[in-house]
Amino acid sequence: MIYSRSAEYAIRAFVQLAAVPEGKYAMVKQIAEQASIPSHFLAKILQQLARKGFLRSSKGPTGGFCLRVPASEMNLLTLVDSIDGLADFERCPAGMHECNDEAPCGMHDSWKALRGRIMDYLEQTTIEELAKGFEQKRKNLEKITKKAAKRSTTKKA
Repeated sequence: MIYSRSAEYAIRAFVQLAAVPEGKYAMVKQIAEQASIPSHFLAKILQQLARKGFLRSSKGPTGGFCLRVPASEMNLLTLVDSIDGLADFERCPAGMHECNDEAPCGMHDSWKALRGRIMDYLEQTTIEELAKGFEQKRKNLEKITKKAAKRSTTKKA
């Protein structure tokens, strides 16, 4: 994994929150269930992100969380940075303190190239893109499941 479990859960939750209609809120329990995340852990993550200004929160029976920033404007790099920071991406993978372009370790060049691709992906990928991809895969899975059920019913008859 290139980022923490907390960052992974935040991404999964934001993908779910991207589908919440404007002006509506999703409850932690609902998001956790849809994203297969422990609700107590997710609640802490979402509260942290609300304090940082990424989410709105509302108390009460129709309360919960919603995106403060449109999903189309939220990239993964911003989200991962808000949870984990970016220090792990800057650190030498061999653990050397003086690893840089002038004094590289044996892994420096390959890690630098890989780190660049990871950072580009995180920066260029929005929550909206992930949500659309997730929704398309869900629809495709439903079609496959329906076809399989139809074939199963036809064979029994």
